[in-house]
This record gives sequence, C-alpha cells and structure tokens, in this order.
Amino acid sequence: MQEFADKQASVAGLEGSTFHLIGHLQSNKSAKAAEIFQVIQTIDSAKLARRLNDGPHPLDVMIEVKLSAEESKHGAAPEQVPALVEAIRACPNLRLLGLMTMPPWSDEGEPSRPYFRRLREIAEAQGLKALSMGMSHDFEVAIQEGATHIRVGTALFGKRKKA
Repeated sequence: MQEFADKQASVAGLEGSTFHLIGHLQSNKSAKAAEIFQVIQTIDSAKLARRLNDGPHPLDVMIEVKLSAEESKHGAAPEQVPALVEAIRACPNLRLLGLMTMPPWSDEGEPSRPYFRRLREIAEAQGLKALSMGMSHDFEVAIQEGATHIRVGTALFGKRKKA
C-alpha cells in the first residue's frame, strides 16, 4: 500500500484506470486503502471487510485464500471462505468479485496448477466468477485454470529495485 501511495500522484491522470491492492492489508490501514484503491484483492477476514465497508466509496473486493502452508502467505483458509463470502455480501458498500491466491514460489508455472485448480473449485462452489491468480512466471497455467485477473508487473516493468 505504501508503494502505491508514494506513486499515486504520478498516475493520477490516467483516465479510466482501476487500481487494485494485491498486498496484505492490515485492518488498521483499511481506511487509507479504501481512499486510494478501487479494488482490494486481499480481504481475509470479516473484520477487514467491515472496515472497508465504512470507507468513503463503494469498493470491488476479492477474498484472498491461503492454499499453501508457507508462513509468508496470507489469506483465509478454504474452510473459512463460505462464512467470509456471507459477511462480505452483508456489506452494502462492497461488491464481491471473486477469489485471489498466491501459490508457493517456483520458477516454473506447472507447480502452481494444483493451487489454481483448487481456487477455481472453491470459487465455483460459492458462485464466484473472478479469479485473480498467476504472475509473470505462471500466468499461462493460471489462464488455463480459469484466471480472470493476472499479475504480470515483472514481465511488463522488470524486477523491482531493492530499496
């Protein structure tokens, strides 16, 4: 969120652009996120959903689902998704689009396939259409498994410079 806040002024004139938050969002930073993004792809709790619902304008949102055991990953557990779907649908200022996940890192796409397939199955069970999955190294597999949103910043802009 901080990275975009620093760059927001430089992209303010991009008419028709929609800005998505794909990083982990702590509930204490939800008010600022609701001000600067139009889509939050990382809802992982009902508490965060309620805080975003109180923001200054309606938001499109996605539930981040944690499908790997990696400690560095965030998201709701698959068994929490039905209750979280219900909680978000009870928020009048939030429009639930679908689900998002981040599989364990691999240089190749194929190891991500079971994670993408599982996310699609969870989304289908909840009647959700949008799937945000796949990055520059595995987006082809993500598309094969039903991705509607891919994250290809590295392919477009190159690797980030270390701060």
